[in-house]
Amino acid sequence: MIVLGGIYHHGKAAPDRDPKSVTIMYAGYEDQLRRVMRDPFSVLHPQLSAVFFGTRLLAILIWFVIALALTAAMPNTVSRAVTRLQLTSLRVAAIGFLGAVVITFGVLASLWLLPSIVGAAISLLALLLAVVSMVFGRVVIFAATGQWLRRLLLPRLQSESVTLLLGVIFWIVCSSLPYVWPFVQAGLIVASLGLSLTARYRIAWKKKEPVDV
Repeated sequence: MIVLGGIYHHGKAAPDRDPKSVTIMYAGYEDQLRRVMRDPFSVLHPQLSAVFFGTRLLAILIWFVIALALTAAMPNTVSRAVTRLQLTSLRVAAIGFLGAVVITFGVLASLWLLPSIVGAAISLLALLLAVVSMVFGRVVIFAATGQWLRRLLLPRLQSESVTLLLGVIFWIVCSSLPYVWPFVQAGLIVASLGLSLTARYRIAWKKKEPVDV
C-alpha cells in the first residue's frame, strides 16, 4: 500500500489476516515531498549538491553502457535510425507526437471501456512499447548527437565509444538544466517514440539457386 501525505491504519475492525503478522511502514522521500508541496516550482530548479552531481554521473555511466551494448547488438538498425533522424527529423517528431497521443488516449479508453483484464493487458503492452522506445530512441539520439559533436570538436578522432560518450554527456547535461529539463525530456520521449514507430526490421530470405548437374 502506498500512502502520500498520511498514515495507514485499519480502522476499528481488525483486518482479516494472521494475528501474528505485522504492518511495516517505510517512509521515503519525506524531505523531497515536503519541499515540493511547499514550493511546487522547486521541481524545475533542482538544488546543486553532491547527490545531484552523483546521480548525473551515474546516469551518464548507465546510459553509456546501454548505448555501447545496443550499438554492438544492433549496429545496422541503429545506423539506419541515425540516418533517418538526420534526414527526416520533423517527420519522426510528428509521428512520435501523434503516437504518444494515440497511445495515451488508447490506454485510458481501454481502461474505461474494456474489461479489466483486457485493459490491464493493453496497458502493459503500451508500457513495454514506451520502455523499449525510450531505450532504443535515446541510444539513436545519443549516437546522432555524438557524431555531430565529434565532427565539431574532434574531427580527426574516429572512435565509436567517444562518439556515444559525447552524446550521452550532452543530453544528460541538457536534462539537468533548470526550467529546461521538462521540455528536453518531452522532446526525447517524442523523438524516441517516433524512431521506434518508423523503424523497419527487414529479414532477407535467400532463395536456393538451382545447381547444374
